[in-house]
Amino acid sequence: MKKITIAIDGHSSCGKSTMAKALASRIGYVYVDTGAMYRSVTLYALRNGLFRDDDTIDTDALQQHMDNIQISFRFNQETQRPDTYLNGELVENDIRTMEVSNRVSPVAALPFVREAMVAQQQRMGQEKGIVMDGRDIGTVVFPDAELKVFVTATAEVRAQRRFDELKGKGMEADFDEILRNVQERDYIDSHREVSPLRQADDALLLDNSHMTIPEQNEWLYERYLERTTE
Repeated sequence: MKKITIAIDGHSSCGKSTMAKALASRIGYVYVDTGAMYRSVTLYALRNGLFRDDDTIDTDALQQHMDNIQISFRFNQETQRPDTYLNGELVENDIRTMEVSNRVSPVAALPFVREAMVAQQQRMGQEKGIVMDGRDIGTVVFPDAELKVFVTATAEVRAQRRFDELKGKGMEADFDEILRNVQERDYIDSHREVSPLRQADDALLLDNSHMTIPEQNEWLYERYLERTTE
């Protein structure tokens, strides 16, 4: 069976990472969570005092730091999923906090940040056999991907999923704050000047608002089979 590139784009907290991870594990592909990469840059900026008192980012300072930001993924045998590492440090939980969520979209919209991350992502996918999810995978990173999927769900459903995820990890969570964050990120992601979030012309649309995780995983697996057996 031929190896292909699978690009999964969509709104924040729509479950695209969950389904991408499950598919990669099932078919033996490499999984890359590009959202985690932008979250890692945001975490780095927070830790290094690159946000001003009004929460805006010092773009000049961040640009000077970009060469110091190395992001990688390592497979976790216990969870059977890849974990995110920032300069060799495990940051999988640190990048999922609301502190990072509330600041990641403006950071991800910066042209020099996107350029650096896209270059890393394209190197990761040179050999195919990869599942990558994010905001611009099918439109910018891998415009020639054999399978493209655009995932969405209502803002309320996505906020509830994010709330449940945080509570499940024992982290503090406020539903109204999460809902506002989801809506704000939708607007920023869709209106940014560089690589705005949009559905590629040849991407399949999946609204999983009323689907269970097993249902969406099976849907994606069937689309994969269609592409690799054509």
